Amino acid sequence: MIISRTPFRISFFGGGTDYPAWYQENGGSVISASINKFCFITLRDLPPFFEYNFRIRYYLREEVQTIDAIKHPSVRECFRFMQVDRGVEMVHSADLPAQSGLGSSSSFTVGLLHALYSLMYKMPTKRELALNAIHVEQEMIRENVGSQDQTEAAFGGLNRIDFGYPQHILVRPIVMHPDKKDRLCSHLMLFFTGFSRTASDIAAEQIKRTRDKAAELHKMMELVEEAMTILLGERDSLDDFGRLLHEQWLIKREMTHLISNERIDAIYAAGLRAGALGGKLLGAGGGGFMLFFVRPEHQQAMREALKDFLYVPFRFDDLGSQIVYYGHH
Repeated sequence: MIISRTPFRISFFGGGTDYPAWYQENGGSVISASINKFCFITLRDLPPFFEYNFRIRYYLREEVQTIDAIKHPSVRECFRFMQVDRGVEMVHSADLPAQSGLGSSSSFTVGLLHALYSLMYKMPTKRELALNAIHVEQEMIRENVGSQDQTEAAFGGLNRIDFGYPQHILVRPIVMHPDKKDRLCSHLMLFFTGFSRTASDIAAEQIKRTRDKAAELHKMMELVEEAMTILLGERDSLDDFGRLLHEQWLIKREMTHLISNERIDAIYAAGLRAGALGGKLLGAGGGGFMLFFVRPEHQQAMREALKDFLYVPFRFDDLGSQIVYYGHH
């Protein structure tokens, strides 16, 4: 039996520039971090007593004979990509709900590929994991996804990731003093807005409008540079990071009418009134998790103001996808 553990991620800056439709011509840059909320994939050889070859459990249960018959797109294409040629049982569980803006579908793909490699006695590099997950999602499933989520899930940590150069992805850990990094995390609050959506539909609209939104996407790449200056600068205060998040949110919500709505706008406005310096909806938009940047002294007021929504404390994770259990009979 093999168990992989793969982190979810929060994205700060540059989202939208990680779509191939943009970065293959213009380059792209994001700042994102993996967090200590995880997707778990348990994988084992299926004993040969059953009428089926694959038993797959997520929120549904599938018992099928062939890879082609698997309904779950990521499971089907990961099995196909890894050329699985024997009976396998797979079970998925996670700390947070799917389709909520934390890159959960890519964490699933990365974690499943990692477990499949281990089942075949192979140890992929983080880079192989990321690139293969990108290939499965973009080329095999044909999902409307960027390349940030798979990379962050595989590598882990607080990173600047650049896209579209000869090496395709370039991951640079953001090297900060541990105290400053802890302080950054202590200013961040995550709230679940209570409804999830299909990121792919929103992303499809965004990809369609990529050329029309070149000015906005160039501005998002500039904000990555500004954020790096704040994180790596001498100044202790991180308030400008929060203000920059606010600036980016104003740009992001203009990308397509699907990203925000009256309810999201009301939650965001309530957060600002309670003392947040900035924030953003995570993921493609439309619902899911909202991230706020709030000084610690205002966080109790923030929790009061948003008491109708689930508050989810978190820390940064530095490890990326891991095999946490590896046992053979």
